[in-house]
Amino acid sequence: MSSEALSNLLHEERRFPPSDEFAAQANADASLYQEASEDRIAFWERQARELVSWDTEWDQALDWSNAPFAKWFVGGKLNIAYNCVDRHVESGHGDQVAIHWEGEPGDVRTLTYSDLHREVCRAANALVALGVHKGDRVAIYMPMIPETAIAMLACARLGAPHSVVFGGFSADALKGRIQDADARVVVTADGGYRRGSASSLKPAVDTALEECPDVRHVLVVRRTGQDVDWTEGRDVWWHDLVEKQSADHTPEPHDAEHPLYILYTSGTTAKPKGILHTTGGYLTQVAYTHRNVFDLKPDSDVYWCAADIGWVTGHSYIVYGPLANRATSVMYEGTPDTPHKGRWWEIIAKYGVTILYCAPTAIRTFMKWGDEFPGQHDLSSLRLLGTVGEPINPEAWVWYRRTIGGDRTPVVDTWWQTETGAIMISPLPGVTTAKPGSATKALPGIGADVVDDTGTPVPKGGGGYLVLTEPWPAMLRTIWGDDDRYRDTYWARFADQGYYFAGDGAKKDEDGDLWLLGRVDDVMNISGHRISTTEVESALVSHPKVAEAAVVGATDPTTGQGIVAFVILRAEAGDGGDGVIAELRNHVAKEIGPIARPRQIMVVPELPKTRSGKIMRRLLRDVAEKRDLGDVTTLADPTVMNLIGEGLAKGTPEE
Repeated sequence: MSSEALSNLLHEERRFPPSDEFAAQANADASLYQEASEDRIAFWERQARELVSWDTEWDQALDWSNAPFAKWFVGGKLNIAYNCVDRHVESGHGDQVAIHWEGEPGDVRTLTYSDLHREVCRAANALVALGVHKGDRVAIYMPMIPETAIAMLACARLGAPHSVVFGGFSADALKGRIQDADARVVVTADGGYRRGSASSLKPAVDTALEECPDVRHVLVVRRTGQDVDWTEGRDVWWHDLVEKQSADHTPEPHDAEHPLYILYTSGTTAKPKGILHTTGGYLTQVAYTHRNVFDLKPDSDVYWCAADIGWVTGHSYIVYGPLANRATSVMYEGTPDTPHKGRWWEIIAKYGVTILYCAPTAIRTFMKWGDEFPGQHDLSSLRLLGTVGEPINPEAWVWYRRTIGGDRTPVVDTWWQTETGAIMISPLPGVTTAKPGSATKALPGIGADVVDDTGTPVPKGGGGYLVLTEPWPAMLRTIWGDDDRYRDTYWARFADQGYYFAGDGAKKDEDGDLWLLGRVDDVMNISGHRISTTEVESALVSHPKVAEAAVVGATDPTTGQGIVAFVILRAEAGDGGDGVIAELRNHVAKEIGPIARPRQIMVVPELPKTRSGKIMRRLLRDVAEKRDLGDVTTLADPTVMNLIGEGLAKGTPEE
């Protein structure tokens, strides 16, 4: 994938500069770029002093002497739970709402910062009663309920690193994560509500723990009232233990490099990678990015990050960043279409949400359902929109701004990873002229570039590998228990330059702005051209009949690989009509060039997605190559692959 070899084919001309009105009130202005470029380390020190409360200030901002193992704010001491809760109560904001929680069945809870403080202190005392000490790992396997955030903050208060496992994962996945982290206590619930019914969690914990003999206790929140098996002496009800604890707990300061959490991300091998994040640098960067990328005004904004707490987005932008910044947040338990397809818009109107942060896959789903659902609700409170999780197609970006944002809100397309801990590349909403589909520039204080195979930066207009060129405060410190794998996975590819390789392809446009092109594993080789799946998918989604598309390369005797596309049509397009396949193939050829014309297009009702909404192209490649399907256990709906396989078998190559 040299500078010439990742073809830069799709050109997007639309531009959206910030309004004068937005720019005038924005938290961030262009001077941040100048300040950070003049002295990056001093820039981060100022953020740490202004946004975070320290018990002891650091002696050294960055120790990079043992690269690639970073230490930030060396010698500093702080308590994250104090930063997220206590200090807001102490400053007179105890009555401010911290979390507006909405259950899927319609039940609601409102927690002020005083309420949150009381609950976090009680939960911390309860964990101490279960024998949890500083440094002990606690696994959390929960639905989207306030107790999930409370348990995380209680762990952080004690200095007990948490390992949150997404509630959609299997007992086997949970078992592997408990064993790898050597967790001794598990916090879970009987279940949660999803798609209109109670979905159980406790049985998966029981199964997992058959092979985790070192777990002493399971703390169980009663959410659904389902019957659960009970192991006396091990299992404890949250309401029996937590609610009788004292609401007083003195937070102890922890070292800036004390482990805060382990979060597992899938690796190329079977064993997931435990990404380790620590305390001081992480909190500094999540607070800084949350304040500046979302332009948060804590006295007036109502902020909603619609991710799951089980993913890094939930850790950084539901829990730690927003609470450190004294945000008022919305938290929703269920799915966007329960009990109807307007549920999100109903919630936005109900709470007067001003900032919405969600994934492109959700946006494309809403496009597929049609404009009528958001059109039934008053979304005028919204003033900023954000996207996270994967590159967003330009057409979905424009739909989001126009239909959800009333054609007036800035859209911040953010690039970052579990490993980076916080947003790295994003527009600043009062500064940056936005381009649909581009994450634009590295944030002030962050070093990013696009390089070729040799590690040489590509010229403007070129494509290659996205790298991070300087250590950053929220960076992962290692892979839990495996320093060698950390080095090999992220730092070996460009070891001579000392660059972190993110695994993503990107291009630089004529202005030097960055366009993410997805995982380098998803690049297709068509007649010697290296073409990104993201560009072909964006071309398909730019057609008015298409809501969502996934593209893979399948072996082709003539061209090396042929492009096989799977598309979901918009509701108003019906079945698309007889000529829709030819129409779409020609549309891609017109948008990108004949080289990218798909060999085969298949209209499908759904795409295979993980529970975090990422399209599993690996499985689509298996279908396109007529191979046996790989592991489908992480799919949100495993049956979708049968439908796709049957449909593809009927299709002809030029159909």
